[in-house]
Amino acid sequence: MTQLETAMSILMNVFDTYAGADGKPDSLSKTETKTLLQKELPGLLQAAKNQGEVDKLLQGLDFNGDAEVDFGEFVVMVAAITCACHDRCAKK
Repeated sequence: MTQLETAMSILMNVFDTYAGADGKPDSLSKTETKTLLQKELPGLLQAAKNQGEVDKLLQGLDFNGDAEVDFGEFVVMVAAITCACHDRCAKK
C-alpha cells in the first residue's frame, strides 16, 4: 500500500478499535472518544489547561448533536489537529 493508503487504513483501524465498546460500533460515545484521545493523542490532553477544555473539544466534535462522534466527525477532528500541528492551513 502507498503511504496515504496506509494512513487511511490506520485511521479506520483506530476508530474501529475504540468504537463499539459502549454498544454502537459505528460511533464513539463521549467515554470512548475520551479514551481514544487519552491513548492515541496523550500530548493533546496533557496540553489542555483544564478538563473544561477537553469537554469543549469533545462537544465540538459532535457536529450533528447526537452525543456521539461518527467516523466522519472523527476524520474531521484528525484533519483539524493535523493542520494545527503542521501549521500549513490558512489562519482565519
